[in-house]
Amino acid sequence: MRKFVHCLTPLLLLCPLVMGAQRSSAALPDAPPIHAQLQQPSVAMQQPSPTMQQPAASTSAQAASSSAPPADTLTRQQAEQLALKNNPRITVAALLALAQKQAVRVTRSAEMPTFNGELTGVDAEEASREATGSLNASRLLYHVGAGIELDQLITDFGHTHNLVASSNFKAKAYDQQSEATREEIALAADVAFYNALEAQATLQVARSTVKARQDVADQVDALTLSKLKSTLDQSFAHVNLSEAQLLELNSQNRYDASMAELNEVLGTTNDLQYHLIDDISAPQPVASTVEGVIALAMQQRPDLLALKLTHDADVHFARAERDQLLPTVSGLGIVGANPVGSNKYFTQNWYGAAGVNIGIPIFNGFKFHAQASEANLIAKASDEQSRALIDRIVRDVRTVWLRSVTAQQRVSVTDELLKEANTALDLSDTRYQLGLSSIVELSQAQLQQTQAEIENVNARFEYEADLAALRFQSGSQP
Repeated sequence: MRKFVHCLTPLLLLCPLVMGAQRSSAALPDAPPIHAQLQQPSVAMQQPSPTMQQPAASTSAQAASSSAPPADTLTRQQAEQLALKNNPRITVAALLALAQKQAVRVTRSAEMPTFNGELTGVDAEEASREATGSLNASRLLYHVGAGIELDQLITDFGHTHNLVASSNFKAKAYDQQSEATREEIALAADVAFYNALEAQATLQVARSTVKARQDVADQVDALTLSKLKSTLDQSFAHVNLSEAQLLELNSQNRYDASMAELNEVLGTTNDLQYHLIDDISAPQPVASTVEGVIALAMQQRPDLLALKLTHDADVHFARAERDQLLPTVSGLGIVGANPVGSNKYFTQNWYGAAGVNIGIPIFNGFKFHAQASEANLIAKASDEQSRALIDRIVRDVRTVWLRSVTAQQRVSVTDELLKEANTALDLSDTRYQLGLSSIVELSQAQLQQTQAEIENVNARFEYEADLAALRFQSGSQP
């Protein structure tokens, strides 16, 4: 936000803009206070973005705005709600969380029985033998049969249980990541809103200044024609008007860019123009001390909770990989009928069997050992990632806290600066009208008042943006 002021300072130094109030018919006109403008719908804010072919003069801009459709009003809370509803990142995070819940069901299916139905018909050279293939019964018989097979895991000594637990923790981690995405979008909406609100306020100042400068130029032209002012004053007035028009163009461009950024966060590709309304009540910090904010962050930050849940998932997965070295006990069953077949070989028209199978891993080239070691190292790495995030959160909280404290102090300082600048402009205006000073002195007072006005706007919205960042850092975003 301050960068915009620094970029405008050289432009303002060339020829200051008129911002003092017109106290009488002889006094120079001035832009209305920015706080009064923010409380009323601005006709200038409702006009569409100017193209390169539109004139830069304020009179042309005001004429175009008279036919523009009214802009919708938008508050910060409404911006957050629209962003949380329409931004595609919210949908992506929610879908990934739902997909991970299905992965839990996939993993848990290993603990449930498996039924397979089969229907087989074989036309064979009766009682001939297979000469190749695996070690199965090799007699080929003509028959038709149907049956059901059952496979039920009895125990694998924790392997599947730990896999299910790991999937559950991953699903919870995805839920927290989805919540973290919501908070990131809410913060992005707040930042885009305050940037656009500052650009809107600056554009209002610029447009009012152009109007005031136009009135000054007209007044000085009349006085010069009456030989009451010199052509130097006339030149200063017209140069100042041109500089004010350039400031309006730069402000308009910044306003349009900020609206494009806001629309992107709100999840729309339309070039919508809003009249932004600031919160009436003063924003409140989330805690009275920085340590209180850090404590809230440790409890509420969804990205930190997600990382801790991911670590728990990695721990259970490491245990599951280790448990592959243990035996697996399964129950087997089969039942069916063979209504078609040779009576010589199929003495009954049904069949059935039940049994228990124990699988014992003996050697597979140290595959299970390597997988267990890999999973254990990944679990340790995720624990260190949690520690790194905690350190980063503490740093960010302290940084944003200090920035918000400084911004709050800047609001008070710029309020006083603006008050003094207005007083100085009043005195300079009076001296110039009485012929006791030159237009250079008045221009210097106007410069100081303009800079004070913009600095006050910047300080105010920077403070509110810093409080939004503090809410995000503490995990208190909606």
